[in-house]
Amino acid sequence: MIVYTDGSCLSNPGPGGWAFLACEDDGTEWAVSGGSTLTTNNRMELLAVISVLKFFPDESMTIYSDSKYVIDGITKWMDGWKRRGFSGVKNLDLWEDYVLAASDRRITFVWVKGHSGDPGNTKVDEMARSEAEQMKTRNQ
Repeated sequence: MIVYTDGSCLSNPGPGGWAFLACEDDGTEWAVSGGSTLTTNNRMELLAVISVLKFFPDESMTIYSDSKYVIDGITKWMDGWKRRGFSGVKNLDLWEDYVLAASDRRITFVWVKGHSGDPGNTKVDEMARSEAEQMKTRNQ
């Protein structure tokens, strides 16, 4: 399964949205999004990844993200955080959710440059931004 994820925040902190687009080998697609009235961009980026893992609890997947925070957190910093008991890690609640959702799974992460014309990244960017706009409207 190929997945694109993205998060968006209109101000940091502020209203935000997350989205994922999952594509099966047979062409079946799922486009799912959500949001929060008061959040940060990093939280929305990470929540998009957690959401797809929970939506497909048994699937192996390749996840494309334009978030260096998410990609580096998972591929570079996670082992050190675990050794230190996650001491001082921001968004600890979400990182703990990620660890649980990702355990015993084959997940590959690929960084994609945001706003570079990649169709999957463009789609989830639009979805996440739309959710953030809806959250802003709810807050007014």
